[in-house]
Amino acid sequence: MKIGFTARALVSACALGAAGLLALAPASASAHPGHDPDPPRGPSTTPPPALLYRSGTQVRPHADAPALPRLSARSWLVADAGSGEVLAAHEAHRPLPPASTLKTLFALTVLPTLPAGVPHTVRPEELAGIGPGSSLVGVAAGRTYRVADLWRGVFLSSGNDAVRVLAALNGGWRATAARMQEKARALGALDTRVLSPDGYDTPGQVSSAYDLAVFGRAGLRNADFARYCGTAEALFPGAGGPPYGIRNTNRLLTGADGVARYPGAIGVKNGYTTEAGNTLVAAARRGGRTLVVTVLNPRAGGGHAVYEEASALLDWGFGAAGRVEPVGSLDGRRARPGPGPSAVPVVAAAPPERRVGWAEACAIAGAAGMGAGAVSLVTRGRTE
Repeated sequence: MKIGFTARALVSACALGAAGLLALAPASASAHPGHDPDPPRGPSTTPPPALLYRSGTQVRPHADAPALPRLSARSWLVADAGSGEVLAAHEAHRPLPPASTLKTLFALTVLPTLPAGVPHTVRPEELAGIGPGSSLVGVAAGRTYRVADLWRGVFLSSGNDAVRVLAALNGGWRATAARMQEKARALGALDTRVLSPDGYDTPGQVSSAYDLAVFGRAGLRNADFARYCGTAEALFPGAGGPPYGIRNTNRLLTGADGVARYPGAIGVKNGYTTEAGNTLVAAARRGGRTLVVTVLNPRAGGGHAVYEEASALLDWGFGAAGRVEPVGSLDGRRARPGPGPSAVPVVAAAPPERRVGWAEACAIAGAAGMGAGAVSLVTRGRTE
């Protein structure tokens, strides 16, 4: 039987003996707590990954292929999210600051460990250390939020305050960064160095267009990730009043602030810092085919250039279907290659919620044979 708690959370909660707690947890969040949402597919006909390490633009067009758009980004990549084939790229493995696009890796790492319905009352120390100028969703100390509220704060408002609280629930800031690093390596994202889980400018923290495409693709195969990153608007609990509206800062998804909504857009995550410039991982679906693109630090065109260049790459990628040879694969550096599912990424509907009784939770935690010293995820707060 599967339930809506991780074993670590259950054992810790049982040890505290807070009898009578009921957690609301979505089935999809708990079905496979340690499951890799993006297992590699079978053998590919793509060339060796060394091609993507070459400087400049890499593309292998047929005679009838459309011309690549002119782009100013320091690095970019366009890939088929289903097959993992990289259709074209420019400086794919160049290490660059990722800004908030690194939150895609944060979500891949932490989402499976925190059931969405669990309530948590924020402590002041969990909001300490937020970098000056950070984007915030408005998390307040002393206020009780469900984990799902915090995730909406991460994906829609890019809230570094929400990241801080979720990282605290995941074992702390440094532990979360270390687990993100492990997750990146497991996915074959070897260019990424994680020092600040929220993507805030930190000396030495880098990722690449290739790695961020890997994270975006993996996220789209996780139902919860796909639902959050594809949400355009939501309500967020007020600090002392009614909920207020928040809007996704990915303008290709919302069509806000003078940027046209991209037809078929389904996510994923944008970012901006002084060092990184504008960054974006974007995905769109058309005719049963899903593409993922990454655009890092356009150097012309102003603040909207990252969306304009991503749109141009998506247009090119859909138009190039069957008219280019792949230049690499997003599975090319996986540590343990093997067959994987062929499911096309989808924006999932909200999963059903299920109540788990205290006795059942404790029984399963005991069967897991884990110690009582694990970090508790359900020791404070109330169900709303």
